[in-house]
Amino acid sequence: MSAPLPAGYTRVGPGLPPVFDAQKGAAALLLGSFPSPKSREQGFYYGHPQNRFWPLLAALTGEPVPAWGDIAAKRALLTRHGLALWDTIASCAIRGASDASIREAVPNDIAALAKRLGVRAVFCNGGTSARLYAKYCEQAVGIAAVALPSTSLANAGWGLPALQAAWGAALAPYLAR
Repeated sequence: MSAPLPAGYTRVGPGLPPVFDAQKGAAALLLGSFPSPKSREQGFYYGHPQNRFWPLLAALTGEPVPAWGDIAAKRALLTRHGLALWDTIASCAIRGASDASIREAVPNDIAALAKRLGVRAVFCNGGTSARLYAKYCEQAVGIAAVALPSTSLANAGWGLPALQAAWGAALAPYLAR
């Protein structure tokens, strides 16, 4: 039996399944930390309409921004450009959507997915994902992750143009055109 959680915490998991094209594989794996309540509600990654992840990826790939609820378009945007998407954590205790509050983290099997897809680079969306990946996954995967600035609106110091510059420079060698 687990210890009681502090006030405001909830045990959640499993998270969402990974997004990838099994036949094409993926040159790069993008990792978040754990799906937000809005993403879990929608059943897909970066489900909060104010998160800048989808507008950012659309800008980097030259594609239109997928409609908020169009999961098929979001999935296609990723896989068409040789990207896979998952979260570092499979389950955890968390307070709301606060990555900084994550406790009792259980990692996803990133190593198995990376090997299966032929991943050559790992990119983490924000510092929490990068810290969790370094702690739980990096040794097994054998690829050091690049920590990119979070696309969350809570990371207000980074506007979309700055995010595009940072993410674009990192992802450019791995994006299938």
